[in-house]
Amino acid sequence: MRTYRGGLPRFFLLGSTVLLALFLYIPIIILIVYSFNKNAFTYSWHGFTLNWYRQLFMSSEVWHAFHNSLLVAFGSVALSLTMGAMLMFWGSSRLILYSMTLFYGSIAIPEIIIAVGLLTLFFIFKIPLGFGTLIVGHTLIGLGYVIPILYARHEELDPVLLEASYDLGASRLQTFFFVELPSLLPALISAGFLVFLVSFDDFVFSFFCSEASAGTLPVYIYSLIQSGSTPVVNALSVLMLLISTIVVGGISVFRSHIRF
Repeated sequence: MRTYRGGLPRFFLLGSTVLLALFLYIPIIILIVYSFNKNAFTYSWHGFTLNWYRQLFMSSEVWHAFHNSLLVAFGSVALSLTMGAMLMFWGSSRLILYSMTLFYGSIAIPEIIIAVGLLTLFFIFKIPLGFGTLIVGHTLIGLGYVIPILYARHEELDPVLLEASYDLGASRLQTFFFVELPSLLPALISAGFLVFLVSFDDFVFSFFCSEASAGTLPVYIYSLIQSGSTPVVNALSVLMLLISTIVVGGISVFRSHIRF
């Protein structure tokens, strides 16, 4: 029997991979299938219908939550990328390395701990919860992805290009916009897609750091489940899955056409 290093049988690796894939994708397939089920109360199949999607798109609450999710996601993307790009150019090497450690921690530490900490901070300084506090929380998470991605690209930049720019009379600001920023552009776009996806799907920060009028789609889904799961929840989950798939597909296409 053919084996890999360590004597692990080939069929065992193949079988474990298939089981893992089934474990990940079967619930998603069931979710998609039952979003078209006529029966609203049980999970027995009663026929195909698009009624739940009609209810979904006719709901003003869904569109309000969708608008909030987009607003928060784009706001956190803009802030994360702006702060990351400025740090790469104007920050010292030591400051960047310290920042790497700090923002890696925002990924390693459980989200609920950071969310509760931020909520406490907002209460101490009497900052009202809303879009601002929610964007701050999502930006904090986004920086944990943006800084490492930009740093890896920044390290590949030839210092001779910056020196040549200064020798030709360009100011520090001109060098940033016409030399460094174009070099960082592929990393900025890739990081922007990633931060958008993380922000759009985030529940913990959206739950702790916002008030009712700033509720996002994940929080809206949670409120629907609280009153009992219905096919509308399945339809909304499929919609979010579709958006996430489009974003991931965009990242893949971009990375395949752009060389870092």
